[in-house]
Amino acid sequence: MRSRHWAIRAAVPLLVAAGLVVPRASAASWNAAAPYQDPSLPVPTRVADLMSRMTLDEKLGQMTQAERGSVSNADVTTYRLGSVLSGGGSAPSPNTAASWADMYDGFQNAALATPLGIPILYGADAVHGHNNVVGATIFPHNIGLGATRDPALVERIGRAVAEEVSGTGVDWDFAPCLCVARNDRWGRTYESFGETPELPSSMATIVTGLQGATLNGPASVLATAKHYVGDGGTTGGVDQGDTQLSEADLRAIHLPPFRAAVEHGVGSVMISFSSWNGARLHGHQYLITTVLKGELSFSGFVVSDWNGIDQIDGAPGTSALDVRTAVNAGVDMVMVPTAWRQFIDLLRAEVQAGRVTTARVDDAVRRILTKKFELGLFEKPLTDRSYTSTVGSAAHRALAREAVAKSQVVLKNAGNVLPLARGGKIFVAGRSADDIGYQSGGWTISWQGSSGNITPGTTILQGIRNSAGSGTTVTYSRDGTGIDSSYRVAVAVVGEAPYAEGQGDRPGSLGLEAADLNTIANLRASGVPVVVVLVSGRPLDIASQLSGWNALVAAWLPGTEGQGVADVLFGTVQPAGKLPVTWMSSASQQPINSGDGKTPLFPYGFGLTYAKEDSSPPTAPGTPAASAVTSSSATLTWAASSDDVGVAGYDVVRVQGSTETAVATSATASATVTGLAAGTSYTFAVYARDAAGNRSPRSGTVSVTTGGGQAGGCTAAASVQSQWSTGYVIQVTVTNTGTTSLTGWGVTFTLPPGHAVTGSWNVTMTTSGQAVTARNAAHNGSLAPGASTSFGFQGSRPNGDTRLPSGYACG
Repeated sequence: MRSRHWAIRAAVPLLVAAGLVVPRASAASWNAAAPYQDPSLPVPTRVADLMSRMTLDEKLGQMTQAERGSVSNADVTTYRLGSVLSGGGSAPSPNTAASWADMYDGFQNAALATPLGIPILYGADAVHGHNNVVGATIFPHNIGLGATRDPALVERIGRAVAEEVSGTGVDWDFAPCLCVARNDRWGRTYESFGETPELPSSMATIVTGLQGATLNGPASVLATAKHYVGDGGTTGGVDQGDTQLSEADLRAIHLPPFRAAVEHGVGSVMISFSSWNGARLHGHQYLITTVLKGELSFSGFVVSDWNGIDQIDGAPGTSALDVRTAVNAGVDMVMVPTAWRQFIDLLRAEVQAGRVTTARVDDAVRRILTKKFELGLFEKPLTDRSYTSTVGSAAHRALAREAVAKSQVVLKNAGNVLPLARGGKIFVAGRSADDIGYQSGGWTISWQGSSGNITPGTTILQGIRNSAGSGTTVTYSRDGTGIDSSYRVAVAVVGEAPYAEGQGDRPGSLGLEAADLNTIANLRASGVPVVVVLVSGRPLDIASQLSGWNALVAAWLPGTEGQGVADVLFGTVQPAGKLPVTWMSSASQQPINSGDGKTPLFPYGFGLTYAKEDSSPPTAPGTPAASAVTSSSATLTWAASSDDVGVAGYDVVRVQGSTETAVATSATASATVTGLAAGTSYTFAVYARDAAGNRSPRSGTVSVTTGGGQAGGCTAAASVQSQWSTGYVIQVTVTNTGTTSLTGWGVTFTLPPGHAVTGSWNVTMTTSGQAVTARNAAHNGSLAPGASTSFGFQGSRPNGDTRLPSGYACG
């Protein structure tokens, strides 16, 4: 974990019990009194030894998480609590990094004062930076990061957040949210990286950033994949609602990001408040134990959400039925912010009555203790204050500024009004232009967020002033009054007021508020070109107003570093962001998602770039997909590209490292590449080309493995996860058995007659008769030698047929 102060617990129990700060000690001075205190032993050995010494009450305490406002240091010691958390906006006073570290060390020393000296885990929602702490770096919310299409950037952000979190003592982050947002009415849409399973799956790299290469490494904090599973797919986008989907669709849309998180070694998973076809997730044994812990081989621990188990029986408060149902379903640690004493009493009674087995309790405690040992908490339990100075550091703010710039999506740019030129007069208006609270959104200092100067940062207006320079006059008016025709351009920074879940649901209108519309109207009345910068957590219904705007930029919720918005407005950074969600033509289209046949205002993946010199290259086409792959050819298709210049055709290139070789041209959004070698992997990309020969930035790439040849280099091993009279679920593990990295793979197999594939995940699957070809998804196509990944599918079969697919071959 982080480099923490060493603690001598066994040697000085009286000093610890007295509440004195645990002193430093060196590794050489360690004098372990029991095997579990010996860091040289394997973690399973230490866990087994410690559990053999624990009473039932000590085990139940480990399964309990209380909120800091309802628990004292003495309570931690007395009840042997396993965890304490800060809810949204719950912070020590003063709200500084040092105060957080002091608070954490106080709780931790109380835990170390117990007879066995088991440290606590302290949890906080650092969902876009360490957002509860005044002065921390606030990064863009996930929807903006999804627009960057940059998993490496997201991993770097995770590392920065881990350092700031570590500097306050906190060792457990309730992030990332890997929800797949399918309805923009949902108040948590901004917590999603995007609407397709591939995009959040690719951003699971943030888990590696948070946890580091190893959990006991420098500034490593435990990550949490949430909210399992399907919370972004509720009917009507209702928070804590019901996701009404078949199992095949649930697996295909909402499960892949969690599979990716498990592959990245995520330490904990948080259960969703929502239901699946009427059944509350907090009590869903099949999804938690059978699928997550069994099928996905998740070895960490499962935590409930805030009072989440209370909703299982449909009655207010925590009941015995709530407790036994959740724990038996597979919840290992229960977040009971205020009623934690009652929870312990109820769970004890359920165990003593045999309704919750001691084996289930032991499994939960074993999982929790394993992560505590892996984090290094037993050796280094206190805050490493060498990281405290990283909170809000210049380096982290520079990273946030980079992320903001990469997240900007230019949606309209009539007459090339962007980038803004320096010199002359620029008028800026809008309530979101000079407001850190508005541009940061919910989950910033407080749970729902708020307006005003709530934490240090650079507003968008300040960024514009900085970028414009001393030779430019920048005038600001919140409501747009005072502008005249002497201004060269007007920038309206408008959007949504801060919100979080529940309060953020919008079942009615999804348009701009009247105050924002009036501001824009004031600007337009001057006759000056108007650039609208939309600060929001989701697409808004603006189709009826768009024709009156010269330019539109989706800035999402950028956080504290508004300079990144200005960097793109002035062209210091070329816009590269692409829509992570489909932009509705009207609110009546909700839900609207890529591939559903509805006509959007802007499609998923859309985003303009600026003209270069005297040319205006067309927008990059969408990432290509492969189909009809044979031993010597492959058909590629992609989303069409268009802008003011127009598209004359497309160039398909083969990508080999940094070398690109033209292999096909097409006037339409598809092409067939021929002359390929059998049993070989290729990577292709597509450029859009205008009549003057100008080419767009390259699209994303697709990996293709031709049929035939030898399958050597990878293997495919199938295992049946579950089956019933008319169907089955199968998981296939693909392993690179070669000595070089795979850049793409494909698996073929045969269905028995009468069988059909009804759903798949982590793979693109095509069928031809009974022959099935499964090709890697975007996030799992690259495999180092010896590395493995997996995909799954669900099949149907005639009632009573016991046959299964066969002949799995990888190539």
